[in-house]
Amino acid sequence: MSDHYVKVKVQLEQMKSLGQDAEKEGVDAEQVPVSSPSASDSPDPSSITIPATDASSTSKPRGKSRSKPGKDDKSSSGKQISDLSLHGSVVSATAEKNLNRLGYERTLHIRGTGKILQGKSETNGNYVTIHASKNGQQARREDGFKLARKRRPVTVDTSKAKTSLEALKISIRQLKWKEFPLGRRAACDIYWHGVSFHDNENIVSGQVNKFPGMIEMLRKINMSRAVRTMQELFPEEYDFYPRSWILPEEYQQFSTQIRMVKENDATVNPTFIVKPDGGSQGDGIYLIRDPSDLKLMAGSQAKQSVVQEYIQKPLLIDKLKFDIRLYVLIKSLEPLEIYIAKEGLTRFCTEPYQEPSQKNLSHVFMHLTNYSLNVHSGNFVHSDSQSTGSKRTLSSVLYRLAAKGVDIKRVWSDIIALVIKTVIAVVPELKVYYQADIPPGKPGPTCFQILGFDILLMKNLKPVLLEVNSNPSMRIEHEQEVAPGVFEYVPSPVDEEVKVGVIRDTLRLMDPGHRKPIIAQIRAGGFEHGEEIPMEAESQERSPEEIGSLPSLCLKQVYPKYTKQFNYLRLVERIAALFIRFLGVKGNMRLGPTAFRTFIRTCKLSNSNFTMASVDILYIDITRRWSGAMPDSREAGMGLQAFVEAFFYLAGRRFKSLALKEQVVSLLELCEAQLGPQSGVEYRRSLSCSRALPRAIKAQTLCLTNPQLSSPAPLRRAASQDYRLHQRLKPRTLRANVEN
Repeated sequence: MSDHYVKVKVQLEQMKSLGQDAEKEGVDAEQVPVSSPSASDSPDPSSITIPATDASSTSKPRGKSRSKPGKDDKSSSGKQISDLSLHGSVVSATAEKNLNRLGYERTLHIRGTGKILQGKSETNGNYVTIHASKNGQQARREDGFKLARKRRPVTVDTSKAKTSLEALKISIRQLKWKEFPLGRRAACDIYWHGVSFHDNENIVSGQVNKFPGMIEMLRKINMSRAVRTMQELFPEEYDFYPRSWILPEEYQQFSTQIRMVKENDATVNPTFIVKPDGGSQGDGIYLIRDPSDLKLMAGSQAKQSVVQEYIQKPLLIDKLKFDIRLYVLIKSLEPLEIYIAKEGLTRFCTEPYQEPSQKNLSHVFMHLTNYSLNVHSGNFVHSDSQSTGSKRTLSSVLYRLAAKGVDIKRVWSDIIALVIKTVIAVVPELKVYYQADIPPGKPGPTCFQILGFDILLMKNLKPVLLEVNSNPSMRIEHEQEVAPGVFEYVPSPVDEEVKVGVIRDTLRLMDPGHRKPIIAQIRAGGFEHGEEIPMEAESQERSPEEIGSLPSLCLKQVYPKYTKQFNYLRLVERIAALFIRFLGVKGNMRLGPTAFRTFIRTCKLSNSNFTMASVDILYIDITRRWSGAMPDSREAGMGLQAFVEAFFYLAGRRFKSLALKEQVVSLLELCEAQLGPQSGVEYRRSLSCSRALPRAIKAQTLCLTNPQLSSPAPLRRAASQDYRLHQRLKPRTLRANVEN
């Protein structure tokens, strides 16, 4: 008993001296962890009496001057308190008085229980009003995050930004973040690329403003194929995209259809617009009225291009044709998050519009709205006003239409629907590119991207999608001739007003400081189809000072906000989930014959009328046809678009009496039932873009999945590549769900 008495006395004296040191430094209250005493040395608290004179006899006089604590004081502040054991509620009166002078509110953390005890000490030395607080630790953690945010600004690598650099610099200054124009060796929070995901190949963390595969996916041909697939399933929902043909592979089909139209009605003479597959800024675009006018060859090679129906009756303002450049942010693929900028640009032609005829087909300033073409017209008007000139804000045009009685809410609703449906069409292929560049388990960045949607309003106010740009221009200055033959870049107020807001608010949404609560919410709740994710409130920004100095977000969330209205369209994504599941090798984008056979067997799609030999023939036929349609492809095997065609064939063969959409839904349900209920979890895990699980957690997860793997030998087998690929083809009962 005496030894323990001395021990407690010494510890309390140490606690008192620590309180005095803390008072000198002006420190806030410390957390005091409480360790549970053992049964052998835990006397009855009532039997211990500590005289106040003993406790105070070693107290040091306090001077007015403040001095820094020595090394011993610093080392004792953590070590000695962590070893302190408090038995009951009897504490030295003098020590408590010192703590009370500091305004301490004692917080006791009981190890192993996760409980927090809070209360205050009275002047008589007793610790009273102790009550449990479940959220104490969480509140302190959040306070720690807030302090860390204030201390450390977000870092942005702008070394690859290119033409968007000026708008990006302004945005970073407004946010009070830190820019690294030459990059740095240490990792940055955000990397801003000017062209593609691969502008910098050495990124293993942070966030990049480009998705892998986005450039390839939004080329004219791939875009047309993706939308055409959706038009087969949902013809009425995807009537906003003009009828298209892919050249040169569909030249005969195009010629035959046009000839039949003209034979049926001699008065019909449609016009078509031809767009090179890899063209940009209006380069290589021309109008035709007959298939014989096509320019199919570029030297000795066939030109890859898309020919579309030309919209002959567009909406006109001041007798000029115009289109809308709308900026859309894809914040993540899994879960899919889409934001639309509330403000956009309208680009006007510089020659009064007339319906196309053989005489005016070559008048590009009349028919093509591309800024890069019209800026060279003598009629192009650079204006500092947002409502005049050859480039205006979208809001100024909508205001003018509203003044004429146009239902602007209806127009906006149709535009939002067009954007969501278009993104849903391209996401399946994007996910294949994504897992190829950042396989599950490989360290890598998360991704987001700003897209430029070019939309034309018809005379009846129906929006039509012209194209989607993976790298929309973010330049906030324009080229102007200041002397004959002398050009220089001058500021463009209209561009700066729109583009700086889009970049700044994109960065705000991607702020790593407030992305974590969203991910935690998704992990905890696991948003299901049809469930809405609340929009991020302004209060989630970094600090009240920054909130006060920044305008409200110009980006509006449209998905998953409108999940219930559009989730039924995501059938091809479910097909892509099956495709990715059976790819096998990490980084692969093509399905080999063995993997295709495994898919058929696992989903039990073969029978006496459809043998495995028939499966092989189907694979060879479809793969050969798509290889001819995509001559630039370097990989052998079946890509996603070819797999979708094979899936449609299998669905039609198995459910002959149903329409195509019902056939596909039925086959999907059949395959997903065969693969087990966890296929969706595994799919989401495969799309996690970056964070590799620690090896110990992986082994633990594997053991929980299969109890037979609890011994060391099976664990070693599980580490081999063949075994992992084999396990990947089986339904999992437990997989880590890491969201993008």
